[in-house]
Amino acid sequence: MGEFDLIEIIRARTAQGRDDVHLGIGDDAALLMPPAGHELAVCVDTLVEGVHFPVGTAPEDLGWKALAVNLSDLAAMGATPAWALLALTLPAADARYVERFADGFAQLARAHKLALVGGDTTQGPLGVSVTVLGFVPEGRALRRAGARPGDVVCVTGTLGDAAAGLRCLDRGDPQADRLLNAPPGTREYLLARLNRPTPRVAAGLALRGTASACIDVSDGLLADLGHLCAAGGVGAEIDAATLPMSSALLTLFDDAARLAFALAGGDDYELCFSVPPDRMAHATADLARLGCGVTRIGRIVEGDGVRVRDVRGQTLAPPRRGWEHFAA
Repeated sequence: MGEFDLIEIIRARTAQGRDDVHLGIGDDAALLMPPAGHELAVCVDTLVEGVHFPVGTAPEDLGWKALAVNLSDLAAMGATPAWALLALTLPAADARYVERFADGFAQLARAHKLALVGGDTTQGPLGVSVTVLGFVPEGRALRRAGARPGDVVCVTGTLGDAAAGLRCLDRGDPQADRLLNAPPGTREYLLARLNRPTPRVAAGLALRGTASACIDVSDGLLADLGHLCAAGGVGAEIDAATLPMSSALLTLFDDAARLAFALAGGDDYELCFSVPPDRMAHATADLARLGCGVTRIGRIVEGDGVRVRDVRGQTLAPPRRGWEHFAA
């Protein structure tokens, strides 16, 4: 089994016809035709075993997640996915592993009519890089900059589930036995949120022209909302009691753990956005129709940074603010 055999497995299992792909996998480069009047949104993410996903993650889940984290970035820009490039590094030429990986990748790609148009395979420690390209009408992209004091801060979905799912895999956790014996379906739900996040592409499209700023929650709510605030030269205040949490998270963890996961756990891939108060009803109605839900969690204020307040209005000091590469 050689490199080109692996490439053929990936090509066959991820085939997706698009008229704007003039030449896809099989040449030195792809030939693509963006639509007139649109800007090209491009993003890339790298996932490394033991850093971004646990050792032993099922290849189907890794294939899904490697694409999902990129689609989430396009969602935060209000862009429609179109094409992807895949660079896969494997310890060995394992055909069955590649088949399963490609099946997970293809399952999500087909749901978004996304074509895999090229990439690379190489030998080394397990890791995957995906580049995704999408379209957004010229001048209509959502950006991190744009929030203004008085805007409402909202998030889609629920927060903290993926970090809680990761905790469920930690056999060294003092609560490991309790987590393994959790009520039926709760632990499995949290693990699914870790391994197969739902990129909020439709929500991002709906927020074009409504949200003043947007970002996806990948490193943790505090960290990512902090990036949004820094881009706009503003601050934010978050009401801890309003953070949306799943029934699984509420069932398995205490108040302190839930709050830590929701504020700084990361890997949620929900959208955090600001919206002027007079557009709030419109945003709520649009996202409700999509079924992803939206929760008002705070407000944009003068100043900088993100502050978290409890039900008494007192400022909390979370021990962590999110994931950061190369942190000491």
